[in-house]
Amino acid sequence: MERILTIPDNVQVNETARSYYWFDEEGLMYSVGKKNAPQASIPEMKKLLDEFVAAANGKKFCILSDVTHSTPNNKETREFVAKEFPKIVTALAMVSASPLGRMVANLFFALKPTPYPAKMFDSEAEAKQWLKQYL
Repeated sequence: MERILTIPDNVQVNETARSYYWFDEEGLMYSVGKKNAPQASIPEMKKLLDEFVAAANGKKFCILSDVTHSTPNNKETREFVAKEFPKIVTALAMVSASPLGRMVANLFFALKPTPYPAKMFDSEAEAKQWLKQYL
């Protein structure tokens, strides 16, 4: 199954154990989950979030995440992310080409409602249009 987001050739792409991410010229962060990615520990997730903040020059940012191949983290890591994301994220849009990816996103929203705008979309264009109001 193909993911929705395509990694562009003209940006600096960062690779982690669980995903690829990059920022566009407007400061929007894109993230593409890897297939069969390992669970992330809290120290690994803290390091990753620190990388995000550094890449965004210490400013809050919007995320457009393709969760087609994403797998849920364990409860402790999910709780850590739920606590830390509001400090760095302005808004979150997720897209998925798979029912499992949609389930992961809906699980994310259901288990811990976000204090920032978050929404699931069927296409990159819809997600980006929605995020523009928060840039």
